[in-house]
Amino acid sequence: MAPGNYSFVTEFILLGLTDQPDIQLALFFLFLVMYMVTVLGNLGLITLIGLNSHLHTSMYFFLFNLSFVDLCYSSVFTPKMMMNFLSKKNYISYSGCMTQLYFFCFFVISECYVLTSMAYDRYVAICNPLLYNIVMSPKVCSSFMLGSYLMAFSGAMTHTGCMLRLTFCDANTINHYLCDILPVLQLSCTSTYINEMVVFVVVGINIIVPSLTVFISYGFILSSILHMSSTEGRSKAFSTCSSHIIAVSLFFGSGAVMYLKPSSAGSMDGGKNLFCLLYQCGSYDEPLNL
Repeated sequence: MAPGNYSFVTEFILLGLTDQPDIQLALFFLFLVMYMVTVLGNLGLITLIGLNSHLHTSMYFFLFNLSFVDLCYSSVFTPKMMMNFLSKKNYISYSGCMTQLYFFCFFVISECYVLTSMAYDRYVAICNPLLYNIVMSPKVCSSFMLGSYLMAFSGAMTHTGCMLRLTFCDANTINHYLCDILPVLQLSCTSTYINEMVVFVVVGINIIVPSLTVFISYGFILSSILHMSSTEGRSKAFSTCSSHIIAVSLFFGSGAVMYLKPSSAGSMDGGKNLFCLLYQCGSYDEPLNL
């Protein structure tokens, strides 16, 4: 078969979360409620932080961006997934699939670096409180967010560009409820070796570098907390950081499990269930003593 960008497949079928029609309606209402909570919660935080001048600090600036990213990537796939619960055939066009893939990658990678920026912000606040306003100036915070979105743009473009070079022939049923990288790769009738290497390298960088930064930051934070003489100070520091540590561990751990292991039909089933649990059923916007 001649190589090229041409694809014989003009649309894909999303297999969805389950093929049991008797629970589709119940799942629709369940995910509708969770999606509304996610949307209203994140919009509420965005509005509150935007309107309250007392919250115009670096910590809430990062939380503002985290809420925005969480809202966007949930909206990339959740409405389509809920529509699929109510339809017999869950079609998505080839261009729609590639668009969904791009924006999903963009917002997930963005979240990796927003969480990293938040960890560094907590490190400076706890370990170097006297220099906090200087180190975490508005210019520095804006640079962190610009870097986060640039990393997300480059990663999403890389994944999507590599996907567009593949040819898809007869198989068009995606074993997932969105156009994720690995389930779509399984449908290609041309070699996916380069794509798999790109996934391993890009995902590895976007998981290992941020997670190491986060856990090193929290290592210094823990050391500083243990040296605090005030019990009240230790308690406040732990309460501020504990939820963020849990969110980061779940986020990067689930990403490593799903993308940094060999793919198979069985792993796709487990992967989409893990994805559902950690990316849709939970929110990473931790309470930061609003």
